[in-house]
Amino acid sequence: MVANPYAAYQNNAVTTANPQELTLMLYDGALKFMRLAKLAIDQSNPDLKNINIQKTQAIFQELRLTLNKDIAISANLDSLYDYMWRRLVDANVKNDTTILDEVLDFTTELRDTWKEAMKLAKQS
Repeated sequence: MVANPYAAYQNNAVTTANPQELTLMLYDGALKFMRLAKLAIDQSNPDLKNINIQKTQAIFQELRLTLNKDIAISANLDSLYDYMWRRLVDANVKNDTTILDEVLDFTTELRDTWKEAMKLAKQS
């Protein structure tokens, strides 16, 4: 019997996902952790804020590592991911939810664009 069926489901979802789905999962994770960081700031919980911002930063590092450098847009995405990573440092140091909102907006736009591109690719 599985101790935590949700954890088993999540593990299975990740191990069976294709690269496009994994990228979407990374965007979703970044959004989730930034929202949790905002909540932690609102609740004056610096430890939880720090943990969630660091998780988000790790996601942006992973997204940077997975870029295909042979594709022209990768350089732009690399710069954007780096910018967002640095903005997260600022948000963490300053306890600034406005900065988190900025990064949330960028990430939401990237996620929505990625999801639409996946949909269009399936139709082709």
